[in-house]
Amino acid sequence: MNVRASERSVVFSVLSYTVVAAAAIVCIFPFLLILSGSLTLNESIIRDGYRLIPKQFSLEAYKTIFASPGPILKAYGVTTFVTAVGTTIGLFMTTMAGYVLQRKDFKYRNKIMFYIYFTTLFSGGLVPWYIMMTSYLHLTNTYTALIFPSLASPFLIILMRSFIRSTIPDEVIESAKIDGANDFGIYFRIVLPLAMPGIATVGLFMALGYWNSWFSSSLFINDPSKYELQFYLYNIINTMSFLADLGVSSGVTLSGDIPMESTKLAMSLIVTGPILLLYPFVQRYFVKGLTIGAVKG
Repeated sequence: MNVRASERSVVFSVLSYTVVAAAAIVCIFPFLLILSGSLTLNESIIRDGYRLIPKQFSLEAYKTIFASPGPILKAYGVTTFVTAVGTTIGLFMTTMAGYVLQRKDFKYRNKIMFYIYFTTLFSGGLVPWYIMMTSYLHLTNTYTALIFPSLASPFLIILMRSFIRSTIPDEVIESAKIDGANDFGIYFRIVLPLAMPGIATVGLFMALGYWNSWFSSSLFINDPSKYELQFYLYNIINTMSFLADLGVSSGVTLSGDIPMESTKLAMSLIVTGPILLLYPFVQRYFVKGLTIGAVKG
């Protein structure tokens, strides 16, 4: 009986690892294809298509992007600053809102939750939002215009509220009150440490949102030195497309001289590479989040 159970366990392990390995290959394959394409001669991509191994190796795409390294490094700095500051402040606001709105002794929690949920269904629209940001708050050409709009997300507040309510028992809060802890003491000493898996998840969502943001720059930023990375690279693509379509440089067509396809792939690597470094730091919190509730005290 034990032998059969052991054999079944081995078979199950082999199948599990095989499925996980296949899924990993499927996930990694597009990334490798992008990496290979960014290192391939543009004419080779157009002629032969995409390959895992470059048929004609070339660094022209990266030379084109980093021809003027100053502006792109500045855009990197702006995006990094906006992501760090926005995520930090946004996490503070979201976790505090989630903690307060899950407390049963908060009288107006249901009404406030209704207003928060209502904004997920209806909004004032783009024009009123733009007028408020530019004419009333006067945030044009400021970093605040890049940070402020994404500080509080209704979805993330609801997610944080649900996480705190499901993982932190009311008895723990009551015990802290009996011991003389005030609301801020409970929040900093009990809620934040116990809600770290949820905070890591929400923080990752916020960081990804800020890092991939370009729309706020297109609306509120006119100074090129304050462009976010995504919007800066978007402008490079637009400029290259314009030159390729114009096709005039001393009477010679430019489309063959501009590495459009390989540059697009290189840009994809440039903008996604740094944010990938976030995953190793939050991975252990995700694992911890999966085990919460599996073991009862």
